[in-house]
Amino acid sequence: MEDIFQSKRPSWDEYFMKIVEIVGSRGTCDRGKAGCIITKNKRIISTGYAGAPVGLPHCDDAGHEMHTVINVDGHQSRHCIRTTHAEQNAIVQAAKFGSSLDGGALYAKMTPCYACAKMIINAGIKRVICEKDYHAGERTKEIFAAAGIQFNLLNNEMTVYNDMSAEENLAKTALAMENKENENQILKQDIPF
Repeated sequence: MEDIFQSKRPSWDEYFMKIVEIVGSRGTCDRGKAGCIITKNKRIISTGYAGAPVGLPHCDDAGHEMHTVINVDGHQSRHCIRTTHAEQNAIVQAAKFGSSLDGGALYAKMTPCYACAKMIINAGIKRVICEKDYHAGERTKEIFAAAGIQFNLLNNEMTVYNDMSAEENLAKTALAMENKENENQILKQDIPF
């Protein structure tokens, strides 16, 4: 009789990637609920998710802060820049609390962007493991190779962020503000004065 409680034990990479998924669920920008963890010797040193800097409005509350970006291939796209990336938050949290990342491994939902890749290199991280590739991740892979960082993709899926039109952004912002106002009205009703 087969033991129904016996299951395949996950590898360390699979285990940490499951944790990345949970960390990412705290993200506050619906364009990318990305999470990141940094480990050393199979121990979690730091976590981070995509969200606005402490004390500033989140996309979920205030809408997206969209800017036009010219990509490496020359085409333009729009990106939300309200949030700090998950990788940036994980590195900053480690610095804030005095944890060295030198020689560590970074786990992320997708290939880090070029700016995050440079921070990863300077933090001394030696291995980067991602669930999916990022449509603008080629330059990242090039500098990781040049810096001697081991890079592993767990699958060949590609994450592509679709551009959001100004109209879509305004509609999302209006909805976020309406939801916030409704929450405030409910809170006011619940407070006996």
